[in-house]
Amino acid sequence: MAEIVKPYGATKKKTVVGRGASSKGRACGRGHDGQNSRSGGGVRLGFEGGQMPLYRRIARRGFSNYPFKEVAQAINLSELEVSYNDGEVVNDASLREKGLIKGIDTKAKILSNGELTKKLVIDSVKCSAGAKEKILAAGGEVK
Repeated sequence: MAEIVKPYGATKKKTVVGRGASSKGRACGRGHDGQNSRSGGGVRLGFEGGQMPLYRRIARRGFSNYPFKEVAQAINLSELEVSYNDGEVVNDASLREKGLIKGIDTKAKILSNGELTKKLVIDSVKCSAGAKEKILAAGGEVK
């Protein structure tokens, strides 16, 4: 059985600063003088040296629907053809069970790519218009 060996440089000794000239002494890695060399020094978050900061330059007008956007995972008819048997019900739970969608909150939408020969019952899953036509043509139903 092989011994597991960590690669060279995987562990480093902690650098102790400010303890004499031999160990990052004097300025302790903060450069020489200036605002950032002092304790408590530095500028606030978003400060750009007096230039109008980005968060104030960008206009914030109107309504954005972004927080309410729902993204659906695309599932093609060809995937349903492979994963499902004739007469089975396609819903969120069965899609998750067969590994076509992952995650608890993931929504699905069936798209018309591929052919469908099986009669499937689509229950509470969004479908594109083309996919709906192909499902109905194959003898299935969309609830």
